[in-house]
Order: sequence, then C-alpha cells, then structure tokens
Amino acid sequence: MIARRHLALAALPLLARPALAQGGAWPNRTIRLIIPWPPGQATDLVGRIMAQRLSDKLGQQVVPENKPGAGGSIGTDFVAKAAPDGHTLLAASIGPISFGPLIHRLPYDVERDLAPIATFSGSPYVLVVRTDSPARDARGLLAMLRAAPGRHTYASSGVGGAQHLLGALFVARTQVEVLHVPFQGSGPAMAALLGGQVDFAIETLAGAGALIREGKLRALGVTVGRRTALMPEVPPIAEAADLPGYDYIGWIGLMAPAATPRPILDRLSAELAAASALEETRLRLASIGTEAIPRGPDEFRALLAEQRVAFGAVIRQLGIRAE
Repeated sequence: MIARRHLALAALPLLARPALAQGGAWPNRTIRLIIPWPPGQATDLVGRIMAQRLSDKLGQQVVPENKPGAGGSIGTDFVAKAAPDGHTLLAASIGPISFGPLIHRLPYDVERDLAPIATFSGSPYVLVVRTDSPARDARGLLAMLRAAPGRHTYASSGVGGAQHLLGALFVARTQVEVLHVPFQGSGPAMAALLGGQVDFAIETLAGAGALIREGKLRALGVTVGRRTALMPEVPPIAEAADLPGYDYIGWIGLMAPAATPRPILDRLSAELAAASALEETRLRLASIGTEAIPRGPDEFRALLAEQRVAFGAVIRQLGIRAE
C-alpha cells in the first residue's frame, strides 16, 4: 500500500507537464506559424524566414499561415487562445503587440495571454510619397499639407497598427490636418499610394524598399533618430521635419500562448539566435529592409514593458484614439 502511494505521488510531476508529456518529445507534428498580416507585409516576409530556419533545425515543418485583419489582432488573438503546446506560434510585431493594446479594446491581453520567445529583426519605418509628388523632402511635404488643411490623406496597414500610430504621431506633432485611410495590410496601402488614392504614408522598409529602389516612391525620412545603414542616404524624420525626439524602430519576433513550457521557449529562442548569426540570414533580412536584432525571452519581455510605458505616455499626451 505504501509503495503504491509513493508511485502515485511520483507520477504527479509528470501530470503537471502535459505539453511535454503528451505525445512524446516536442515537436511531434507540424508547427503552425500564424502571421497576422497579408502576404508581402514586413511581418510576413520576416516570418517566412523564421519558419524556414526553424524547419531546418527542429526536425518538423514550420508552416507559415496568414490570418490578417483588424490591424493584426485577429491572428494574434488566434494564437493567444491556442493550445500552449509549442505547435502554434505567432509572428509578432510592434503594431498588434505594443501599439494596438494601448488604443483598442482587444480580445487578448499581451501580458496575460502571450509568452515572448525572441525578437528576430528590427527596422525603421520610412516616410514616403510618390515620385510625382511636389514634396521633394519632409519640409516640402509639410508645406503642401499646411497649404490645404484637411484635403490630403495618408495610408496605413490598418487602424491601430504601427504605420497608423507612427503616422498619427507625425501628424499630431507637426499639427497638420490630414485624413487617415486604413487598408488591410502594407501591400494594399502601397498600391493605393502608387495609384494616387492617398498622398503619403509611413511604411516599413520591407513594404516600401523595393518601390523606392525602383523609383516609384520617394523616401523623405526614417523614423529612427539617426541615419541607418539600411538606408544611409535618407535623413531621420526628427531632423528632416524638425521633430526632435521622433525616434522609433519596429521589431518582429516570435511569441507563443502564455502557458507554453519554458524549455520550448528557450529552444526556439536559441535556434532563432543561431539563425540570426548566419551571414545568409543577415543578407536575406537586409534585402527586405530589416536587420537581425536577437533578444531572448527575458530581454524581449523587458522591451515590451518599456514600450508600454513609453508609447502609453505619448498616446495619452497626444490624445490618440482608435478611429
């Protein structure tokens, strides 16, 4: 009787770890990488690089799956409510994780429902107009906007996304009157800009870089407060538009449902860190306008906390609300 009781007690730790105990070692089937944006958007492009690198290392396929809509919140919520077994992951980005929750009522709570795994890359955003725009630089754009209050428009990849919020900050700080026009992702937003439906946008380098290189868009400034090696010829918006303190960079990384076991998070983080150190990875990231910025789970969590404080203060100060 005593021996049986001891055996039963010894089994309890195994029962407390269902994600690792059920079905054997992780991963034991295909992993879904949910990308909460349409194909061609920055998170999609970087997410597919992460999926390929993880597939190479984990012994199971990591399959990218686009679930766009609502500024990235639909796909993000899907992962927040998924089983925490390491087989459903999120290609996370600054918009639906750091910005969206500060201006929207969302069906998920980032701190409660999602576990940071790693940041993988980072990139400034870029202020762009068509090449036939009369605005030759950021000051010229502001002069154009101020000459016709309320008659000009700017695009974003969705209400509450990073492009929207950075555009709203630019508009508020420069005190111009323009209309925000949201689209379902960067691709449609850039198509609208090229088609003349909107006048300017603040977009990722991944979304706008090829169009700039092809001479279809003109870059007027980057959102970081210094010149960047990704686009060294373009001045910071802080300098080009006389906006000291306008200094923001977008990150893209990996998250999982909150109760995912720490060993799984650590394994994924280590594999992404190793992948980011590869020259091939760095070249691929640079080709889409971003660069490797690896952070593990604890550093990632600290970054999110820092951004909640910093952006929350800016949003309250400027009175930015969801449209």
